Amino acid sequence: MDTVLSFLSSISWWLWVIIGLVFVAIRDIFQKKHTISHNFPIVGHIRYWLESIGPEMRQYFVSNNREELPFNRIERGWIYASAKKENNYEGFGTDRDIYAHQHIFINNAMMPYKVKDNHPHKTDKTFLPCAKVMGEFNNRKRPYRPASVINVSAMSFGSLSAKAVESLNKGVKIADAYHNTGEGGLSPYHSYGGDVVFHFGTGYFGVRADDGGFSMEKMVKLVEDNPFVRAIEVKLSQGAKPGKGGVLPGAKITPEIAKIRGVEVGKTVLSPPNHKAFSNVPELVDFIEAIAEKTGLPVGIKAAIGKLEQWEELADIMKATGKGPDFIAVDGGEGGTGAAPPSFADHVSLPWVYGFSDLYKLFQDKGLSERIVFIGSGKLGFPAKAAMAFAMGADVINVAREAMMSIGCIQAQICHTNRCPAGIATQKKWTQNGINVPLKSERLAQYFKTFRKELVEITHAAGYEHPCEFKMSDIDVNVDDHNLTKELDSTYGYIKTPVPFNGIQSLKECQHLGGLKK
Repeated sequence: MDTVLSFLSSISWWLWVIIGLVFVAIRDIFQKKHTISHNFPIVGHIRYWLESIGPEMRQYFVSNNREELPFNRIERGWIYASAKKENNYEGFGTDRDIYAHQHIFINNAMMPYKVKDNHPHKTDKTFLPCAKVMGEFNNRKRPYRPASVINVSAMSFGSLSAKAVESLNKGVKIADAYHNTGEGGLSPYHSYGGDVVFHFGTGYFGVRADDGGFSMEKMVKLVEDNPFVRAIEVKLSQGAKPGKGGVLPGAKITPEIAKIRGVEVGKTVLSPPNHKAFSNVPELVDFIEAIAEKTGLPVGIKAAIGKLEQWEELADIMKATGKGPDFIAVDGGEGGTGAAPPSFADHVSLPWVYGFSDLYKLFQDKGLSERIVFIGSGKLGFPAKAAMAFAMGADVINVAREAMMSIGCIQAQICHTNRCPAGIATQKKWTQNGINVPLKSERLAQYFKTFRKELVEITHAAGYEHPCEFKMSDIDVNVDDHNLTKELDSTYGYIKTPVPFNGIQSLKECQHLGGLKK
């Protein structure tokens, strides 16, 4: 009897499955939205499922170690191992094609730089502050020398989760770096002790007036209430979508995000491509000077680089008046954490090396390169790439995706969908709960420390004490098959202006005297 009942029960189960499949098949046949499902009922769904997991299949089973973009498996592995303080070496030689176009070679010295017994690097190779001071040339009331040459780039709360932002801020405090807020405003999660660069764009989130414009009153109050804000950055454009404003879907605007950004709960916010506070270059300079005067902080700009006419106008005004930005963050056109249409991400604005070289050369020709702190942002979170950037004139490196990977990002490339499996680029509480903040903050700090240590070692191998001393002739890059390598000065057509530098010891003494963070 039990056997009969079990048999009937199994028939019932399979019968329900068959009935369900019949209903799916009927629905597929009569729907007109998907041709494949209509022509191949039920079976067509397998095709869509395989397509949806295609990126993961290629990432883990198809692509080789050096093949993936934007970051290949070797690059991700180096960040993960560095963040966990694991073995990040490789054996049996490189598996990279060192004859490939754009491959970087750092020219080592016959005899490396010798570290003396009383040198800071004798006891701490991770000590590597910026050689320049933001706001020094413009005599700002509160100039700022970044205590680290690698820092967290602009990523907002809203784009990233609360726990991700908290992990980054606690991590930069441990690593003695700074944390750029991104354009989502200053949140409580930026307030755990790390230095902060307050960043805003055309939406003016956090300093937004009732009419959607900029509020100087809110800016002054924000700086007064939060002394850990060390500098202010005005976003003109970003590498992911220069010339296009951002979109914050209403579904993602929680009461907390609405309060921080100064917008309405549940209402989609469209950031315009243009600023309301200024409409031309002279007005931009006046805007920068007004903020600097009211807050006392260094004020800079961030942009992806394309046409140079307005940049030349800016340089001419700066040369004639002595006014203008204290720092310029150059974003690479290869894009970053921001979501963008492929037409923008693939084609609008120049990649970092081309954009930066064009801009630096322009300001150098005007005699302005020494007074500006140049920040590089565009897949530069690796010591060899950073050495190249410093040789070209960068003073500081900002990293976004590399910082995300150090706290657990797996490059799922669905940041814009709110379905981030690592809990980093989502507002879903369940997946956020997987982030162990104390652990992840330590990993961000360890990645930064490992990066600085290896950059110091490369610098010493080239015969220098600080990466600011790199010359363009110290770096070769593959350009074509006829002349396999060219030094950077030949490749990009300029020679970097020497950075005033009196030795790491002077920076260490400056730190003890409070000169790094005035």
